[in-house]
Amino acid sequence: MSQARALRRSQTTVEQKLWSRLRNRRLEGHKFRRQVPLGRYIVDFCCYDERLVVELDGSPHGDDQRRARDQERTLWLESRGFRVLRFWNFELLENMEGVLMRILETLEKP
Repeated sequence: MSQARALRRSQTTVEQKLWSRLRNRRLEGHKFRRQVPLGRYIVDFCCYDERLVVELDGSPHGDDQRRARDQERTLWLESRGFRVLRFWNFELLENMEGVLMRILETLEKP
């Protein structure tokens, strides 16, 4: 079984909450996929049509080493034409509508 498939089957609660709002073109008709392999990375959510990646970060992403790896990953994705949005898990849990609005605003920017 592929790593991406395994990740789809073991989504975190926060990923499940966001996926329930993105799947089946629920966000203004934009098509998202989850746990998408891009190069050597697997991103949480991706809208290929608009070249947008959405990542959810939990507490392990707060240490310096992990932040550096996340920055490297973001730079790699951006070098391939993707825009990257990162949200902390608590942001999504406390303000789902705000997160969705930010995603939508980014999708609508050229």
